[in-house]
Amino acid sequence: MSLSLIGEYDCKLDAKGRFMFPAPLRKQLGDAFEKGFIVNRNLHQKCLVLHTREGWEALNRKLSKLNRLIKQDDILVRRVTGGATPVEPDGTGRLLIPKSLMEYAGLSTDIKVVGSNDVVEIWDKKAYEEFMNADFDLEKLAAEVLGKLHDNAE
Repeated sequence: MSLSLIGEYDCKLDAKGRFMFPAPLRKQLGDAFEKGFIVNRNLHQKCLVLHTREGWEALNRKLSKLNRLIKQDDILVRRVTGGATPVEPDGTGRLLIPKSLMEYAGLSTDIKVVGSNDVVEIWDKKAYEEFMNADFDLEKLAAEVLGKLHDNAE
């Protein structure tokens, strides 16, 4: 199943670390929502990433091909899998974020839940706004990143 998740949603974490999963994202996920997720740290930003079970299994298949006796492979596997935690929606559609991951991402009551292609990102709302408002050359970034895709397609 190929996902193309989109949308930004303002949500609230309760005192126990639960939030109501946004209905529009839930609809985009279809049956994958009921199967639950693997939540973990984002490798590049102070936010969390929700992988569908299927998406996590695909990533794990790639990681399982690495040689753990090679230091860089071992480090990558540990960084990607460390902290990974299964989470399942409760009967009302809420997800519980583990405390250690909430602390890592600096999540407060106000969070932003973002559809990001094949994953869902969970950000502290203020941190997300700061990231999105950061001054960088988007045109240059797009040319560098998308240019690589064009070169590979030929």
